[in-house]
Amino acid sequence: MLIDLPLSRTKVERAAHLRTDQSALDQMWSRARIIELIGDRFLTSGNSLSYVPAATLGERYFLGLDEEGIPYFVAHRKAEGVEYPPEFQTLRTLGQHLDELQIGIAVHALALSQWHDTHSRCAKCGGETFSKLGGAVRECASCAAQHHPRTDPAVIVLVKDNQDRILLGRQKVWPAKRFSTFAGFVEPGESFENCVRREVKEECGGKVTSMRYLGSQPWPFPASIMIAYEAEISNPDTVKEDGEEIEEILWLDRTSLKSKVESGELLLPPLISVARAMINAWYGPEATSQLVGGESWRN
Repeated sequence: MLIDLPLSRTKVERAAHLRTDQSALDQMWSRARIIELIGDRFLTSGNSLSYVPAATLGERYFLGLDEEGIPYFVAHRKAEGVEYPPEFQTLRTLGQHLDELQIGIAVHALALSQWHDTHSRCAKCGGETFSKLGGAVRECASCAAQHHPRTDPAVIVLVKDNQDRILLGRQKVWPAKRFSTFAGFVEPGESFENCVRREVKEECGGKVTSMRYLGSQPWPFPASIMIAYEAEISNPDTVKEDGEEIEEILWLDRTSLKSKVESGELLLPPLISVARAMINAWYGPEATSQLVGGESWRN
């Protein structure tokens, strides 16, 4: 059974067939629900996204239609020289509070806008590019080459032994006491499954004997998708941190995990992360009440 991953939720149909009709996009813009994004921060009201008038400045990117046929867009501006008012929040802090509709449009908007920000030049000739098809494409003004958004796949792995303990690791760049699951980018020509085996071996010396797919979640920080697996290893007594990326590892059963979280000895990943969802799913239904806290992000 696949696990429930927070940033994978959506209630908006992307309606790709409408992207080629500029007159339809213009008409929808005039009646759309528009979210405002400056840099990587959303305009909010409390812990919800705010909708702004169609006169809002910025690049327009079409996000899709909801179940009632209402169109959604994001108006995006670069953050150069901007001092953010407090009502602008990042998805990292806002994500856990949004409903299924708003989390879906926020993830889409953030991933798309960050791609546009970094692809203003053509990879073929170096010419300037411009947004087209409602933001789904950038086209070169010089050679007419079209460039499409790319997503970098990464596997994330909950390592277990045959006693149903889990192995968590700590990266050097994380805040003190922060532990999480193992993860790494898929390399060219590599399958997801081989990436699982390689990453576990590289980071802790674990020998994967079996694995189970748990689900996937976009991670637009800036442009990844996390493919989640649970993997059992055959050598739990000989695993060791690699000393480069991972500086400490811990085997935990449910009792020891609960105790370390309660005492503050261990900080878990943020609630919107795949890692936290994987840990909570393994722990069981009591996770939301017994594994409290742990909203620490990378330094």
